[in-house]
Amino acid sequence: MDFDFSPEQRALYDGTLDFARKHLGEAPSGAFDRARWDALAGQGLCGLVSPEEHGGLGLGALDSAIVMEALGRGCTDTGLCFTLAAHLFACSVPLVRYGSEEQKARYLPRLASGAWIATHSITEPDAGSDVGGMRTTAVESDGSWLLNGSKSYASNAPVADLFLVHAMSRPGAGYLGISAFLIERDTPGLSLSQPYDKLGLRSSPIGDIFLEDVSLDAGALLGSAGTGGSIFTHSMNWERACLFALYVGMMDRQLDEVVAHARSRKAFGKPIAKHQGVAFRVADMKLRLEAARLLLYRAAWRLDQGEVRGISADSAMAKLAVGEAAVQSGLDAIAIFGGLGIMEESGIARMLRDAVPATIFSGTAEMQRNVIARDLGVG
Repeated sequence: MDFDFSPEQRALYDGTLDFARKHLGEAPSGAFDRARWDALAGQGLCGLVSPEEHGGLGLGALDSAIVMEALGRGCTDTGLCFTLAAHLFACSVPLVRYGSEEQKARYLPRLASGAWIATHSITEPDAGSDVGGMRTTAVESDGSWLLNGSKSYASNAPVADLFLVHAMSRPGAGYLGISAFLIERDTPGLSLSQPYDKLGLRSSPIGDIFLEDVSLDAGALLGSAGTGGSIFTHSMNWERACLFALYVGMMDRQLDEVVAHARSRKAFGKPIAKHQGVAFRVADMKLRLEAARLLLYRAAWRLDQGEVRGISADSAMAKLAVGEAAVQSGLDAIAIFGGLGIMEESGIARMLRDAVPATIFSGTAEMQRNVIARDLGVG
């Protein structure tokens, strides 16, 4: 077992970290900033997982996670990193795996260059964790499809050019009745809500998608009819490992800031780092960070080995550990910073706000425990 990065991986991490620190600057106050997205695109980061023949870098899960960790550490705009991750792992990844040659040739170069932004949508107002209960329908007739329904909480939707939409093509079949479709923004019948104002990840736009008699030809179907569930699972395995690497990077940056503050801030005549109550919190933050990092990189490494048994449980454990660690360490950081921690200027409160959604998106913490329990044959 070798826990070190290879020289190439170290260069990948260091180069991304240096880019993030020099060119992405401080986090914006709220809205998505296209100029910052274009900076990511100029670095080739919008094409991490796309094959080289389609304009991408062709990286696997492990190397992609390394890039995302470096971004999370060097860029204080976690919302921007999240937008990139959703574009890559929930959209480009399934297109690479399941797309036809025509679909890949049409869409991957645009996604890899950053000219187009992609969104993935499966959640509905009454179907979140229960994806088999979705009401959006896809009816086939003479080789074409007619879609009707709505999707909620779709990351990137307000600014997206390509929509990966899941719909029920075989009602009553549950998970096996789901199909996935690629829909372009200007398709008649597709409309969008205004972006939501949310707790964290504020610079990552999110909104609803409405489908009213959206007519698609056969070329819009991703994979084959009824394989939408498998496509969703594949993308979530990648997202739960690779996306959450950005939170590992954020926690690394957070720990650096906490240690520096604890050493410089004095109380009762000595640095607060010398008080056991503070020192123990810092130690726990380090413990959570390293344990979560190990689970995440194991999941990413196993993804690169192919569809091995237990990979969904590995990704679920990584997602669960990182998400819950980020929230608890966010609370500890605020406690150590005290009053300054709840001030916007410190950036400490923002890290907690950005961490809270990590227990919800990509499947709730409870759903990750279900996946893990099912792999063990219990629950």
